[in-house]
Amino acid sequence: MAAHVNDKKKLPIGIQTFSEIRTGDYVYVDKTRHVYDLLKGAKYYFLSRPRRFGKSLLLDTIAEAFKGSKELFKGLWIYDSGYEFEKHPVIRLDMSSISNENPEILKTSIVSDLREKVRKEGLDIANGIPSDMFKNLILGLHDKYSKKVVVLIDEYDKPILDHLHNIEMADANRQVIRGFYGILKSMDEYLRFTFITGVTKFTKTSIFSGLNNLSDITMKEKYANICGIPVESLDEHFGEYIEHLKSHKRFQLYGNIKDEILKWYDGYSWDGETRLLNPFSLLNFFDQEKFHSFWYASGTPTFLLDLIKADPDSYSNLRVNEITEEMLDSVEIENIAINSLLFQTGYLTIKDIPLIPGEPVYVLEVPNNEVGRALNLHVLSAMTENDFVRAGQMRLDINRALQAGDLQKMLEILRAFFASIPHNLHGDSESYYHSIFYTFMGALGFDMDVEVSVSKGRIDAVLELDDKVYVMEFKYKRCPKNASAEKKRKLFEDALDEAMAQISDRGYSAKYKGSGKAVYEAAFAFLGRGEIEMRQR
Repeated sequence: MAAHVNDKKKLPIGIQTFSEIRTGDYVYVDKTRHVYDLLKGAKYYFLSRPRRFGKSLLLDTIAEAFKGSKELFKGLWIYDSGYEFEKHPVIRLDMSSISNENPEILKTSIVSDLREKVRKEGLDIANGIPSDMFKNLILGLHDKYSKKVVVLIDEYDKPILDHLHNIEMADANRQVIRGFYGILKSMDEYLRFTFITGVTKFTKTSIFSGLNNLSDITMKEKYANICGIPVESLDEHFGEYIEHLKSHKRFQLYGNIKDEILKWYDGYSWDGETRLLNPFSLLNFFDQEKFHSFWYASGTPTFLLDLIKADPDSYSNLRVNEITEEMLDSVEIENIAINSLLFQTGYLTIKDIPLIPGEPVYVLEVPNNEVGRALNLHVLSAMTENDFVRAGQMRLDINRALQAGDLQKMLEILRAFFASIPHNLHGDSESYYHSIFYTFMGALGFDMDVEVSVSKGRIDAVLELDDKVYVMEFKYKRCPKNASAEKKRKLFEDALDEAMAQISDRGYSAKYKGSGKAVYEAAFAFLGRGEIEMRQR
């Protein structure tokens, strides 16, 4: 987009209509080079991106190009590209606006949506099952305009995603939309272009199996920044907004406002190199002039929390995330891989793609402060079955204890926390308790280093504050259900002795002794069902 730092354009919050943005003097980050490549390339496309990440605006931009609205693109890359803006009839389907409480309601809602499209076009098409009406709408538009038809489907997976807590219902809805989308294969000769977007890819193979020429651009490097706001365009489009914030008292606390913005909302990547900011959060940040988890708050991932509660160890294993593209694509509703789903839904992103022979390996991480803090806090709340306010209070109490160097107070809070976890949610492994502890730290907003390499081994966790360093070692001992108090005491003592000896023998604190900060060595011992003890020096 041809914009200058001093051109303080309006913020298009909640606006997904390309024509309104272009005629209303709103900020628009130019994506039309990608649109040109798509329109000149294949015929069928699929793109997976997280919710509120610009997919709907992208589809509307494509729709306007196919409607021949050339003047809307003046000043954008595609305008002088030589693209002819040939008009074609366009069918837009937004599955997020379709009711999907059960398969019958889903079918009725699809038919109602298609009926309205038929009415607007003045076609004579009888009501029928969704796939027949879809087919007849395509044929009717083709005959009316003597042009091939463009089909744009937004949030294709919404009828399934809404029911991941109920696999039977999710599968029933999948069968409905599978038959509906399946009509596209038989309509090939009448179609000019088809673009399908969604949050997940977990049903792509079963729903679109007939479209064997569907080009999946989700992980293509060429389209890595097709949605989202590139870091390098932040100053161009939002420079004056950043300058404006410098006069606000609350933002004078930050040494560099731009750096803080990047910490909160940057970090998304689909190629390991291109870094993108979340557009929904960034726009709301400039509008409300405060750091907040805007994207997360716009839709709490209940289905993810339910999956984590059903398998707590799945969250424990998220700290080590190396995954192949095949694994990222292999999520199915009958056997959901939590790390793949977290990536597709935007709670993990690609940090790096190491250069190694063979199939690419993707290193995943939480993208930014917004996602990390909010997700951890919601997971804490869900796993303890405390309300969100109580989980937040625990977070504040531990924060104060760490700032004061009061590890005994921290131990009391941790005991209360672990005691609040229902018995059926407790994991029976050291990694589980590590993960819950790290979750606490993440919810606090602390950047805790885990598995820190030193010359003689790996420290379980290191937490650095402005004037303190906590070197932590964790040990887990499985305890018989009816163990006596003496037996528990012995297990605790053995675990704490072992942890403290490991800290000493391997010199875990040595690298921090010359930092000028107070160094705390802490051993934590866990027994089954959440019992915890701590020793410090």
